[in-house]
Amino acid sequence: MNTLPEQVTDALTAAGLPVDHVLEVAGRTLAEDLGWGPDVTSLATLPQDAAGTADVVARRPGCLAGVPVAAAVAYTLAEQQGVRVEVQLVAHDGDRVRPGDVALTLTGPLRCLLTAERSLLNLFGQLSGVATATAAWSDALSGTGTRVRDTRKTVPGLRILQKYAVRCGGGVNHRMGLGDAALVKDNHVAAAGSVAAAFAAVRRYAPAVPVEVECDTLGQVREAIEAGADLVLLDNMSPVELTEAVALCRPAGVRTEASGGLSLSDAAAVGASGVDFVAVGALTHSAPVLDLGLDLRTGPV
Repeated sequence: MNTLPEQVTDALTAAGLPVDHVLEVAGRTLAEDLGWGPDVTSLATLPQDAAGTADVVARRPGCLAGVPVAAAVAYTLAEQQGVRVEVQLVAHDGDRVRPGDVALTLTGPLRCLLTAERSLLNLFGQLSGVATATAAWSDALSGTGTRVRDTRKTVPGLRILQKYAVRCGGGVNHRMGLGDAALVKDNHVAAAGSVAAAFAAVRRYAPAVPVEVECDTLGQVREAIEAGADLVLLDNMSPVELTEAVALCRPAGVRTEASGGLSLSDAAAVGASGVDFVAVGALTHSAPVLDLGLDLRTGPV
């Protein structure tokens, strides 16, 4: 059974990340690199007893997510190899970093550190990229009262971690899957015959589940309000239309979420409309990775 040092376990638990899930992702990520055999380069160039220290360093400014996840990758490989590594969590998830800032430090056998390098950086950079993109939206919406939310457009197998990264960047999560909330979309409306009919069907089937209704027009917004929707998703509406939709929804206690065709340059105008949320799928499906590198500090000893 894979065990992690207390500091890493505590960090994952505090983040709300299931330790077993993180270990599973770490193992699966390492297996992608090692499924064709061992790290022949490190085995050929490094003596078995070569040890040293390396820092994971930011190459670009951004927002970190996945510091303890990266540590879990290093510890997972060390256990597989039967060696011991030490990882110092220098920075914390949610920290803003500048080029040259150290996120974590690893000490141990160089064969282990260099074999873990790419798997560790792939996960850490991907999650920090999501956090960085989210932070940009959070900054742009600051002062408006509008929060940025993610979607289910996530990298397969990484949803829990990506949605955690969104939280690190100052965003909030939408539903985790298809069962914790309902979202009545255009195809559901088409199949059911109307917004009201689709909403009523969901309410009958799952009366305790929050129901959000996607609306393309103000007429559909009125229909969703009358049906009793908890939240309406305002799809591809202009800031003027968003403002009108908010004016309809707010007196009824219905929350609003703007979605579709949004860009960071639109954030201030969308926030000024008064919507509660903006849904940005690009946070998870298109965020550039944050450039992080592993720099060897101490050579073989």
